[in-house]
Amino acid sequence: MSRISATDRLRRVLAVVPWIVAQPDGAPIDEVCARFGVSREALLADLETVFMVGLYPYTPDALIDVTIEDDRVWIRLADYFARPLRLSHGEALALVATGKGLSDAPGADPDGPLARGLAKVARTSGVDPDSAVDVDLGEAAPTLLESLQRAVADRSSVDLDYYSFGRDEVTQRRVDPWRVYAMQGHWYLDGFCHLSGEERVFRVDRIREATITDVHFDPPDDLADVGGPVFRPRPDDPRVVLELAPSARWVVEQYPIEASTDVDGGWLRVTLVVASSGWLERLLLRLGPDARVLDAPDGLETAAVAAAQRVLGRYK
Repeated sequence: MSRISATDRLRRVLAVVPWIVAQPDGAPIDEVCARFGVSREALLADLETVFMVGLYPYTPDALIDVTIEDDRVWIRLADYFARPLRLSHGEALALVATGKGLSDAPGADPDGPLARGLAKVARTSGVDPDSAVDVDLGEAAPTLLESLQRAVADRSSVDLDYYSFGRDEVTQRRVDPWRVYAMQGHWYLDGFCHLSGEERVFRVDRIREATITDVHFDPPDDLADVGGPVFRPRPDDPRVVLELAPSARWVVEQYPIEASTDVDGGWLRVTLVVASSGWLERLLLRLGPDARVLDAPDGLETAAVAAAQRVLGRYK
């Protein structure tokens, strides 16, 4: 039997939980397994994960409760599920669209609590769950995208005038373009950069100009595996250790974290790869008192102070 992916397992869990919740007398484990096409071992492993879901400070009233007795299972939702949600139109649309996708999971009840809840969200938010959705893949000049896609198809190198956000400078470089793709709301160009001598990922909206050359290249043999995370840290990139206040936990969701540990007072200790000193300066200025630098390479531990002094200098 092939191993299920994390995405498929999450879809299954999100379909199983509301169905069990809707059974006030508990659900027979064998019935759950048969309905959702999952083995008993896999179901119990899923339920072990569910009861750890909750909100800080992770007290019993903030965690989902899973009870298994005599081959029956009960799931009781945490108190925070009783709080009314205040969703923007975009959040409601995203919730309804995601929920509609879950309705295709094996065993999902088309008339169950998930379907009824989504119908209420759609009705109160003015969202038509059956309408078409326009997807914004990010800003990029159509002529530039067309040129880059043509260069990829023709295997032609391109000369780029590229703005580096981390270093705040424009550089000229030749790139062998391997792929143009959209991810996380932006268009990206993936290829071999002759200036750095390595594979690089470029945001298309930061390309000032692209010129297709007469030079052709051979793409790598494993081109199908090219791509993945937009930021790919290297072993020799500097690392910084920060402590983040509870209000700054968004950093973990927005940036790649190599390690994280909970500390006293709800703070979080994280290890970040530093793409450039300018990037770290902007991040620390944005965080302000919600971040403390515990460990950083020489020259980076005072990054926020140096950046703040330059900003203040503009007002003199």
